[in-house]
Amino acid sequence: MSGPDLSDLIATLRHDFADASLLQQALTHPSAATRMRPDNQRMEFLGDRVLGLIVAQMLMKHFPDLPEGELAPRFNALVRREALAEIAVSIDLGRFLKLGRSEQTSGGRRKAAILADAMEAVMAALYLDGGLPAAQSFIEQHWAGPLSQVKASPMDAKTRAQELLQGLGARPPEYSLISRTGPDHAPIFTVEARLQDGRNAQGTARSKKLAEQAAATQLLAQLEGSQ
Repeated sequence: MSGPDLSDLIATLRHDFADASLLQQALTHPSAATRMRPDNQRMEFLGDRVLGLIVAQMLMKHFPDLPEGELAPRFNALVRREALAEIAVSIDLGRFLKLGRSEQTSGGRRKAAILADAMEAVMAALYLDGGLPAAQSFIEQHWAGPLSQVKASPMDAKTRAQELLQGLGARPPEYSLISRTGPDHAPIFTVEARLQDGRNAQGTARSKKLAEQAAATQLLAQLEGSQ
């Protein structure tokens, strides 16, 4: 398990794996999977939940007086894919990934989505091999800095757009799903936000809710630019 290819990563994770295959699977992108070498997608699912539990606990401890409404946006900021990718970059996780030829040649080791997924899978591997303490130790170490700096998000784009339009005496935007693409485990949603006067904007994200926010952000730019 402590071969030269993974020894630096194992040192960073601070966990000596009893089951070498867990870390190997966590690092295997679907493009490199085979019948004998499963990919990391199921482990992503578990790692996401492990991260959520521990980050929620960290927030409760770090901000003992904040209400749920102020904890939630901080939580979302800490577990979003961009945050995961940033941690992955900080530990040079991309260097250890097992990628198919196409992903290697297209810069897969630097793609935020691939890094975020692998980071979740690695946390699942820590949990499965060493229990919650192993995962918690890693997460507390690497999320402590971001947690100390995270602030509550400003008013979300949909709310800002609605309030701006109310102030203008106009109806709020209508949101409609334009398309849903991608596999069932990782769908991509495109949503349109349309005003009564015909102006519209679209947003794309990995959930319908986030796509609506992205569309509202684009619509806000139009509204604020016309004032």
